[in-house]
Amino acid sequence: MKNLRITVNGTAYDVQVEELGSTAAPAAAPVAATAPAPAAKPAAPAGTAGSVVIKAPMPGTIVNIVVSAGQAVKAGDDLVFIEAMKMETPVKAPQDGTIATVDVTKGESIDSGKVLVTMN
Repeated sequence: MKNLRITVNGTAYDVQVEELGSTAAPAAAPVAATAPAPAAKPAAPAGTAGSVVIKAPMPGTIVNIVVSAGQAVKAGDDLVFIEAMKMETPVKAPQDGTIATVDVTKGESIDSGKVLVTMN
């Protein structure tokens, strides 16, 4: 048996995996449910700060942050610019709202799916 930790959408799960040899018959392994590891930053409940999460659509480098916490934005407004393959791509507000948090800094290298901004 191997003990592994698998992370799915930011939630870590501890699992046990049994390696079967080529001559061994498959055996039904008991399913062990484990509690997920505590998240580093709890998700904000709906209707409070950060209820809308805007994530990076691609990996790259943050080259410009146009908004700050507390700022009102309209749907389609530029929030952050990501540089990937020498092209700058704007990340736009999906709806009208107020910026709750800015979770990146200028010059930061990011992966696809990284939380950039949260808004209400």
